[in-house]
Amino acid sequence: MTEIMLSALQHYAFCPRQCALIHLEQVWQENSHTAEGRLLHATAHESGSRMRGSVKTAANLELCSKQWGLYGRADIVEFLRQDGLWIPYPVEYKKGRLKDCDADEVQLCGQALCLEEMLAVSVEEGALYYGAFRRRHRVTFSPALRKRTMDVIAAVRVLLEGGRMPPAQKRDCCASCSLNAFCLPGIPAGAASRYIHDLCENDG
Repeated sequence: MTEIMLSALQHYAFCPRQCALIHLEQVWQENSHTAEGRLLHATAHESGSRMRGSVKTAANLELCSKQWGLYGRADIVEFLRQDGLWIPYPVEYKKGRLKDCDADEVQLCGQALCLEEMLAVSVEEGALYYGAFRRRHRVTFSPALRKRTMDVIAAVRVLLEGGRMPPAQKRDCCASCSLNAFCLPGIPAGAASRYIHDLCENDG
């Protein structure tokens, strides 16, 4: 089974082509948005593990799932004492604000699937912390979100095993994407191949 990084779930749910560029082509380019996000993650990780009242907090926790073939790290996992058990509550840090799509929720749900398998407990909720608002957005791991996450896992695995680049689709969010120059969403599909074909024909 092809293993999948948890971050790939977010990338695919946001844009399949972005996911392919990063996880197939190994393309990455920093911009102001990714730099701010990296610093926010670093701040969360530097907080370290600690105990406050009845809540244990683990930072930069390594996660994996053999069942789903997932691996990665959680920014923060809070462990809450309930009925004699420590129940994990994953918290993922994001630079901006709540998105129109469910990409962040899917990534967080992937973390929950890992924690459930690793600790043999049920994980019902987690949170997304958005730096733009400096507050948490609670996420319930409903049956619908779990199914959506499982569908994305399957789609990412097909993408990685098939090795085919999805076509570019120009959207409003493309301008802020650090991979815009590699993706070229403004160029019509097939334009590059037609250009090369025309060059060859003219040389002949």
